[in-house]
Amino acid sequence: MEFNSMINRLLKKDPDSRKRGLYIRTYAVVPLNEECGIIEWVNNVSGYRHILISSYKAKNLYVHHNEIKQLMERKTPSQEEIFRTIIIPKHPPIFHEWFLETFPEPSKWLASRLTYSTTTAVMSMVGHIVGLGDRHGENILFDELTGACLHVDLNCLFGKGLEFEKPERVPFRLTHNMVDAFGLSGTEGVFRKSCELTLKVLQDSREFLTTILETFLHDPLCEWSKTRGRGALREEPGEHENEKARYILQGISRKLRGHVSNVNAGLSLSIEGQVHELISEATSTKNLSQMYIGWAPFL
Repeated sequence: MEFNSMINRLLKKDPDSRKRGLYIRTYAVVPLNEECGIIEWVNNVSGYRHILISSYKAKNLYVHHNEIKQLMERKTPSQEEIFRTIIIPKHPPIFHEWFLETFPEPSKWLASRLTYSTTTAVMSMVGHIVGLGDRHGENILFDELTGACLHVDLNCLFGKGLEFEKPERVPFRLTHNMVDAFGLSGTEGVFRKSCELTLKVLQDSREFLTTILETFLHDPLCEWSKTRGRGALREEPGEHENEKARYILQGISRKLRGHVSNVNAGLSLSIEGQVHELISEATSTKNLSQMYIGWAPFL
């Protein structure tokens, strides 16, 4: 949260991002010691998974987790084809309906959808830079008063999602329901432009950000192995820790210089090119079909 608050200050300083009202929705976190702290209770929010599951059940479209798992375990056709032709059609895009129901007054509906698009874009870019993973449907909430996107459980950082038993293949959550709520333009228009402006602010401040992130990486509360759960980290002191921290910082620096993992690895892309590749990776049915089923890439 401390880092996100700094990002908000950078976004406010930039004229273009300030004009569009770009920001990260934050909440207070006060660490008390290495094992506990106080987290602000946030009112008037609904979880992404809860919103969609409730809607699918109301329409008698709910598909049980076990049925999806059985489909994904089939040998033929390919996993991607099963995901694209069988599983996705069982989950038609309905997220836009939540905005219509929650914000029935036209001007508030329009404002909420704009806020949703911009806050989702900002957090997608920031999350990509810091390697934020584990963005399943219960870790993304939506404000019932403004439509703003709120991310919680920010423990899976610095690319730890790539080290899961089933590695995460997408840079951020941008499933078909997420795109559906952007409106007719989809990922074009507000979402893409907000991504580009956010990434520009981050790249313009890369020296400042890498310095700040370096302090997080060497923080004694930062842990480095997965012995306490699927995405948890544990401290490994010594030279190995220093090497890992250097490796992570190099990766962050590369992202801030226009590199995208697994795509044109040796080339530095323009801001527009980097955003395009990230959106392509996040919406790829091939990548989504390989995600952990608990992440719910079909929602």
